[in-house]
Amino acid sequence: MWSRVQIAALTGLLAASYFPDRIEAEPSRPTSQSTVLFQGVRIFDGKSDSLSASSNVLVRGNKIDKISTGPISIDNIANAITIDGSGRTLMPGLIDVHWHAMLVRPNPVEALASDIGYLNLLAGAEATATLMRGFTTIRDMGGPVFGLKRAIYEGLLPGPRIYPSGTVITITSGHGDFRSLSELPRRAGKLSRVEEMGAAIIADSPDEVRLRAREQLMQGASQIKLTAGGGVASPFSPLDVVTFTDPELRAAVEAAENWGTYVCTHAYTPVSIQRSIAAGVKCIEHGHLMEDDTARLMAEKGIWLSTQPFLEEGEGGAQQLGPAEQAKMEQVIEGTDNVYRLAKKYHLKTAFGTDILFSAREAEQQGNRLAALIRWYTPAEALIMATSTNAELLSLSGLRNPYPGKLGVVEEGALADLLVVDGNPLENLDLVGDPGKSFKLIMKDGKIYKNTLH
Repeated sequence: MWSRVQIAALTGLLAASYFPDRIEAEPSRPTSQSTVLFQGVRIFDGKSDSLSASSNVLVRGNKIDKISTGPISIDNIANAITIDGSGRTLMPGLIDVHWHAMLVRPNPVEALASDIGYLNLLAGAEATATLMRGFTTIRDMGGPVFGLKRAIYEGLLPGPRIYPSGTVITITSGHGDFRSLSELPRRAGKLSRVEEMGAAIIADSPDEVRLRAREQLMQGASQIKLTAGGGVASPFSPLDVVTFTDPELRAAVEAAENWGTYVCTHAYTPVSIQRSIAAGVKCIEHGHLMEDDTARLMAEKGIWLSTQPFLEEGEGGAQQLGPAEQAKMEQVIEGTDNVYRLAKKYHLKTAFGTDILFSAREAEQQGNRLAALIRWYTPAEALIMATSTNAELLSLSGLRNPYPGKLGVVEEGALADLLVVDGNPLENLDLVGDPGKSFKLIMKDGKIYKNTLH
């Protein structure tokens, strides 16, 4: 018979083995980052509409230690690195709050038919490319990314911080149900391919929703995602349909709130958005087909809008889809101007994401999607959205936040996710669309992943 001490020790060992990024003893993480001094940089702090005067910024370990317009001495600091900014811009790393790390590069057929090991390697390569585009943090809105998140955390490969939703929860015929008609009726205990790979899971009752939400939380989800309405890519999911019932949505909200976090829903239409809000959902993904009354309700309730600037037919890999799905994408594109107009009219808490799917070529345009916000926002407003505002949305995960600390800002005590930009992005937002040329240095968690300032 094992003693309580032995059981407790084994439990702790298993937790450390399977969930190294969820152990509460955060100081046990590697702290071997060098001390880095940035000299002569002008700072975009993630909140202001102008750059600072020429400044110096000291990074110790994984945090910003000191910011000063005067000299900062590192004479007594061993292995310190000095970076001469020469008047370039120092800014926070970019954040994309609607990303699908496992589903960016493969086309739909590859995603459903390929070996999961290959898909993970593909996602790993894309994660490194994402970081090299200056996106140091992403909120993953559906897919089996827990292993990828762990590999990045352990330093096995470079990649962004990942706030995982885990498997998207949907209903029979809902957005995310990629079964063929030959697989109906659903058989108890039998999972479809998309469920086996962890991209989406079908839940057709409050109890099933509660179970599936708890499974994601058990694996380390920082938030839960449901599809409250129809979607573009799914073959049997018209945009106008409303999917989950009120009790089903409330079951997910209850499960998430019991864990101190929140639910976000994929929702384009007024009815799906309003039903989500009534159930306690804190963040609406997309919203492109909303109307004035719905936007007003979101403002009154303080609901987040996480939306994307879809502007061209075929964006996000839609060219890989069939004619019906492309027609749905056209509807969404037509609603893009409307959703941003309403967001500005009602001063909605608006976050930036891209939702790029099924196309490695489109993934390369991630920064250009941010630059496209210039149609509705000033460069400063767009960059604030993609840094400190997005970080504010991430903080809704409370104690489920896998990266405690301040993100999206350049200030003393904040996590050191930083970019050095050759130029002023507050004057030329297109700089973020050409990261290979514009981003001279990329730092995440105090570690330099790119430096061409030699």
